[in-house]
Amino acid sequence: MLQGKNAVITGSTSGIGLGIATQLAKAGVNVVINSFTDREDDYAIADKLAQDHKVKAAYFSADMSDADACVALVEGATEKLGPISILVNNAGIQFVAPVEDFPPEKWDAIMAINLSSAFHTTRTAVPGMKAFGWGRIINISSAHGLTASPFKSAYVAAKHGLVGFTKSVALELAEQNITCNAVCPGYVMTPLVEAQIPDQMKAHNMDRETVIREVMLDRQPTREFATVEQIGDIVAFLCSEAATQITGTPLSVDGGWTAL
Repeated sequence: MLQGKNAVITGSTSGIGLGIATQLAKAGVNVVINSFTDREDDYAIADKLAQDHKVKAAYFSADMSDADACVALVEGATEKLGPISILVNNAGIQFVAPVEDFPPEKWDAIMAINLSSAFHTTRTAVPGMKAFGWGRIINISSAHGLTASPFKSAYVAAKHGLVGFTKSVALELAEQNITCNAVCPGYVMTPLVEAQIPDQMKAHNMDRETVIREVMLDRQPTREFATVEQIGDIVAFLCSEAATQITGTPLSVDGGWTAL
């Protein structure tokens, strides 16, 4: 079903985004990956995806805080591969501070990248999906799209907004053979998370396993990280025939976090 279809995955040169791009490529999907940099390594990642999975793959540099760049990403991907029928809005950033100390420029950046970019890519991609007669839009939200934590006001607001946006778009497109869903991960083992472990060990004077279980995964009842491969497989499932009647749904992948 997915063989030969074309996907754009934002924020996808590492971590969850790359995991999603990899699993879609394994399913035979041609992929456009994205980040804000323009390095040889970025293009090499796309080349490796193409070689490993015998699909077409390309890298597009785009600053997802810029509306015009979001539009250009989808338009450029369409020119490169053809109709984009799978859109995964994954790009995101984080900043932590008490609300009274939260820098306004950080708030604006988080809203632009974590929420508004999904609007701009979606509004650009939907006409092509309608013309193609099939589409899958998957927004990568968070457990923080369903619940809250202190000191993360912008991130929580943006991820809640992304869930609401998902529901609205799903209703608009319900009769167009286009679904829109949100994946809401808890903590996922990514290179960024792995890099935080030594500092957490030092700060709490704990060994690696204890700091993971008692500090980093304190709110995740399974006390296990999700993997990028698991998130990628869930996205691939949401693109499958089996998921045709799943739309407007925030899907928790949080080890029971939001069940508490």
